[in-house]
Amino acid sequence: MDTRKLKICCGVTAIFLFIFVILITTLSLTIFKPKQPEITAHPVALENITTGGGFPNVTLNVTLRMIVTIDNRNYGSFKYRNTTAHVNYRGGIVADLPIEAALVPARGKINISTSADLMADKLLSSPYVLGDIESGSLNLTSVANLHGEVTMLKFLSLHARAMSTCDFTLWTKTQKVDSNCKSKIKL
Repeated sequence: MDTRKLKICCGVTAIFLFIFVILITTLSLTIFKPKQPEITAHPVALENITTGGGFPNVTLNVTLRMIVTIDNRNYGSFKYRNTTAHVNYRGGIVADLPIEAALVPARGKINISTSADLMADKLLSSPYVLGDIESGSLNLTSVANLHGEVTMLKFLSLHARAMSTCDFTLWTKTQKVDSNCKSKIKL
C-alpha cells in the first residue's frame, strides 16, 4: 500500500508541475512578453539661432530643446542610467543630448526634458549643409541606447537595453521641427 500512495503522490505532483510549467509558459508568451516602448520626441523650440562672420569663416549657433516621452507598455518597470544620445547629420555627430537616469513605471509614461547645442563647426564642415539650409530643411537623426534593469513582479530583475532612433527635420525658414521615432528593447 505504501507504493500505491507514493505513486499517487508522484502522479499528483507531476500533474501540478506540468500545469505550473504550462501556466508560466503561457504568461511569458502573452502578458509578460516584452513590448517595445513607445518613445516620442517633442521638439519644443529652436533657440539661440545666431549666425555671424563671412565666408569662409561662417559661424552658427543653434540650441534644440525637446521633451522626450517614454510610454512603457510592459508589466515591468524599467530603470535606466544616465546616458547621452548622439545627433547625426549625414553620418557625422553634430550634437549630444544628455538624458538623466530615471525610472519608467510599469504601464506608465514619463517626460524627460533635454536640450542639445549643435556643434556648428562639425555641421558646417559638411559640403551638403548650405544646400540643405537653402532648400529649407536639415534632416538629422538621434540615436540613444538606454542601459538599465527591468523589474517584474517586484522580485525578478533582468538587464535590458532600450534603443531609440529618431529622425528630425529642422525647417530652417519657419524654425519648426518634425520628428519620427522608433524604439526596440533587448533583454
